[in-house]
Amino acid sequence: MNSTKAHIAALSLLDRALIAVTDDELAALLAGLPEDHTTAVKRICDLRDEDADLVEAVRIAAHKGRLNGDLQRLGVVLSDASLADCLEQLGDAADMPTEEELQAVIPGLIERHGLGIVRVMLAATVVGEAPVSAMIVGLLKTDETVKLAPVELKPLAPLLPPKADDEERLRLKAQRKERKAQEQAEAKLRRDQVARARNRV
Repeated sequence: MNSTKAHIAALSLLDRALIAVTDDELAALLAGLPEDHTTAVKRICDLRDEDADLVEAVRIAAHKGRLNGDLQRLGVVLSDASLADCLEQLGDAADMPTEEELQAVIPGLIERHGLGIVRVMLAATVVGEAPVSAMIVGLLKTDETVKLAPVELKPLAPLLPPKADDEERLRLKAQRKERKAQEQAEAKLRRDQVARARNRV
């Protein structure tokens, strides 16, 4: 029973971490995912329409996914790059870092991946029952850098009036598509820069 309660509490943390990620942060993250990760996200979200809003699909799948494991799967896929970076920065301490060692690498992770995604990565690690889960829970509750604010319950998506202006919705969709293309280009540039930096090392 205690194990079940701990797992539910961990999922609640992950849910809060994902809710705290802004739509822009989530869109940028999704735009920069490798193709296989994007495919995995779409499969988890059961998304077949290529023109569908992936950000909204992730929100809905995460909201519904506590019981069927989709929330946990999304957390793992979305935070994969951040986790790999974290483990690389921790080096020999990766399996069992101290709180000080983890706090030392967090600012760099936030700079490269964004605060929202680092929180998701930490919360997903707790759901995965890492040996340092208790310490990470403490950080997410009290650490000034990464602690999660109390969550206000809000609708999954803005409620549109019964007769929404189709022209306005199309304009917003075009803006989001343009922003997504720009974010994909920026994400590719960042990945190339990281790859070049690693090759130099």
